Amino acid sequence: MLLSLFLTFHILYDSAVYSIQAATAISENKISILTNHIPNPPVINQPVVFPNRIHFPKTSRRLPQCLIIGVRKCGTRALLEMLYLHPRIQKAAGEVHFFDRDENYLRGLEWYRKKMPHSFRGQITIEKSPSYFVTPEVPERVRAMNASIKLLLIVREPVTRAISDYTQLRSHAATATLPQQQSLSSTSPLSRSFEELALLPNGTVNEAYRPLAISQYHVHVHRWLEVFPREQLLVVNGDQLIDEPVSQLRRIEDFLGIEPRIGSNNFYFNETKGFYCLRNETGDKCLRETKGRKHPRVDPVVISKLRKFFVEHNQKFYELVGEDLGWPEE
Repeated sequence: MLLSLFLTFHILYDSAVYSIQAATAISENKISILTNHIPNPPVINQPVVFPNRIHFPKTSRRLPQCLIIGVRKCGTRALLEMLYLHPRIQKAAGEVHFFDRDENYLRGLEWYRKKMPHSFRGQITIEKSPSYFVTPEVPERVRAMNASIKLLLIVREPVTRAISDYTQLRSHAATATLPQQQSLSSTSPLSRSFEELALLPNGTVNEAYRPLAISQYHVHVHRWLEVFPREQLLVVNGDQLIDEPVSQLRRIEDFLGIEPRIGSNNFYFNETKGFYCLRNETGDKCLRETKGRKHPRVDPVVISKLRKFFVEHNQKFYELVGEDLGWPEE
């Protein structure tokens, strides 16, 4: 019996040591970089290892100091993953939807805090939920949590964003499991082309069509700027993030007050996917297959008409944020 107990203890001890060494190897690079750039860095002890979870002493879950508030289909997930390359950034897993869903908001800030990752003092926790941007009550709720929070707003050319939104809605409808008695009839909005949804039968623009309504950025950003000073909100050019990510990330690093760490060595262009993927010391990573869906062909006449429609809306947005993004006008 004593021999059996000794062997069992020895196996458990070896397993624990191996887990700690593996966890340390994975986190070693990020932690060493982090502590080199934080004044009076904390002493980092060995991690405590739980099943499917690693928790380092001297860390805690903190409410986010930065939010990616939108916009949907402008690259919010890509932006978050790119920022996570920085050793001073920690990210919440998934979209928490704390501020835009009453059932979550009523659970309180402690519930929200527990959804955040563990972080060291000096790291910045970021959460992203794109629907924050268009939900009227969110700005006041965010200010009630933290009046000095930093806000990231990533935008793309409005017509391109609307087509991307339509594409995702169609894709979700096609993959959803519907009851046998239901089908996508020819009269269903999900079975209609983008052109049919974007234009009314008389040929005018359907301003109420949700993908087009979301692209009227000035309507939504106005609410945020009534609550937060302009200097707490950074507009990220989502089209440039696709083509030249480093320049946009450098602006964000400066905005967040962190040293520039993300460079061209952190990206490689994937010819198959047609966009940049991420690279760090531990390996390469591309966003999942649902990102970067191919858009349907849209009648150029309709695109031109929509771009003319958005000229006035874009101008109002430029004036509110103090930047001209130079989006095409036809």
